[in-house]
Amino acid sequence: MRLALLFGSLTLAFLLAVWTTQVPRPRPLDAPAAAFSAARAMTDVEQIARAPHPVGSPEHARVRAYLTARMTQLGLSPQEQAGPLSPGSIQRLKKAGGDPDAADNQAINLIGVLPGEDRSQPAVMLMAHYDTVVGSPGAADDSTGVGAVLEAARAIKARGPIERDLVVLLTDAEELNLDGARIFFGGHPLRDRIGAVVNLEARGGGGRAAMFETGREAGPTVDLFRRAAARADGGTTATSLAVFMYERMPNGTDFTIPKDRGVGGLNFAFIGRPAQYHSADATPENLDKGGLQHIGSQALEAADALLRAPALPAKGPNTVYADVFGRWMLSHSAATGWALIGLTALLGGFAAWRARHATGLTAGQIGGGMLDGMWFASAGLVLAQAVRLLAGPVVTRNTSSETYYVLLRRLPWMEAGAVLTSVALALLFLTGARRLRPRTTAGVLAVLTLLVLLIGGFSPVMLGAGLIAAALSLWPIKVPASTWGGWLGLIVLIFLLGCIVQGAAPEAALLFVWPALLAAAAAALSALIGPDLTRPASLIPPAIAAVLGGAWLMGLGHFIFLGIGMDLPGALALIGLLVLLFLRPLSPPVGAIRPVLIGAAACLVLACGLSLAARFAEPTPAVAQTLP
Repeated sequence: MRLALLFGSLTLAFLLAVWTTQVPRPRPLDAPAAAFSAARAMTDVEQIARAPHPVGSPEHARVRAYLTARMTQLGLSPQEQAGPLSPGSIQRLKKAGGDPDAADNQAINLIGVLPGEDRSQPAVMLMAHYDTVVGSPGAADDSTGVGAVLEAARAIKARGPIERDLVVLLTDAEELNLDGARIFFGGHPLRDRIGAVVNLEARGGGGRAAMFETGREAGPTVDLFRRAAARADGGTTATSLAVFMYERMPNGTDFTIPKDRGVGGLNFAFIGRPAQYHSADATPENLDKGGLQHIGSQALEAADALLRAPALPAKGPNTVYADVFGRWMLSHSAATGWALIGLTALLGGFAAWRARHATGLTAGQIGGGMLDGMWFASAGLVLAQAVRLLAGPVVTRNTSSETYYVLLRRLPWMEAGAVLTSVALALLFLTGARRLRPRTTAGVLAVLTLLVLLIGGFSPVMLGAGLIAAALSLWPIKVPASTWGGWLGLIVLIFLLGCIVQGAAPEAALLFVWPALLAAAAAALSALIGPDLTRPASLIPPAIAAVLGGAWLMGLGHFIFLGIGMDLPGALALIGLLVLLFLRPLSPPVGAIRPVLIGAAACLVLACGLSLAARFAEPTPAVAQTLP
């Protein structure tokens, strides 16, 4: 029964997670006029992305002329705004093989306006960039954004009069140094009228588009978007965790410029199909039309809601939010997180009280479960990094640009390897196999840590994780293990992490608070049904929680890995630990341990094989330049 529930819930969770990450079906040319149609947007994308069009190239001038004509057709009365390229942009363009002199060292923005009924109100901006890097047609980055902006502007006009002006800004030289956005917000007469910005970007060739960045103090804006996103095709992918993480990364888009001026808004991008990022393969034929439908539909609904609101959202406290299976958004205030933590404590405490009376559960057994969780997280970080290094080097400032893009093309292989590594470690964890040979386990982890540090470069995080994993492998076990102790120990560990993150960064705390609450609720129900966990019915709550919580975490983990998987694949080890919150009471019985161990070994071998195969599928070029 336990084994069937374990693998059944894992399978259902995986299938639900896969469904969560699917893009909506692209709408055809004859879609209703008020709807976003990927097919209509593709007519522009196909013209814009016929060939690479970096700043200063003849194709760049052709694309600008085409876009001017299209904006005129839409009644936007386009104007050009020229400004000087920054010295860094000129150097970067020359280094890449472009010719800034052909454009007189200038970036040229295109600005159009769809007038609203009350032109005294702050305007809403739809923004994307029309230049590409040298050598890439840029069908995704950012011809998709430009095509989606034009189609969204057409649909907004078709829906009838708007409350305030819509400003369409197609920026130039974004790929160089965000020059076009700097030029507009540095001196254009309209810059001080912009009250909100909806920006479209891409890093890849498709997949679900995420709302990954907002202005600061954006609680009211997110609340408006939550209602608007319910009307978008395919719903939305959005979490306050992503916004929190991106805020602390060195990356930047055109949205960075108005954001730093205090302008609110929303930033959208898709990052799937990473092999197409800045690649010659980024053609209209290879573009994911469903990804175009998803990003365009979200941009349309967000901009339309802002344009028709009685007043633009004011600044307000940031909220905690996340989509659920890409179809709904849950949100609450930062302070509500403490209430959820309190509810988790009550439910977990009730489960512990019932388990103590039924099974003699002790505090030592719960402590042992906490140490088990710490071992899984630290060992998973080391093991995932070791498997990841089989696919190529970690990205540093000295990494060549060619190698960086090759690693992006290897990213799907890396993700498959990281997932299988996490599955293998989870199965080993659930069988308790590491306790059988603690010295061997500690030795293997020590060797892997040394290899990771020698091959991947010194990292205090990896060193610390390796030392913790090896030490915990040798930790003397003074109390007998128990199912309740292991389960509640994991819940307590994540509960404590949730308290720490809630205090330091409540926008990111949902990663711990929400799974801990779901696991505590499942534990409380199991304690009511059968506190000794011997009745099959008592295992149903964790199995259901594993399907729902596991699918949500797997979907979230997919986007996290696409964002930071090249550098920190061990992030999936953390996701694996959170999934174990629900799987721990479903640990296989003693009689089924052997086949589970065989399965774990097979997963690990396959993970290593996939990482190694990436080197042959996407070989590194012999000659490379250093990243600027």
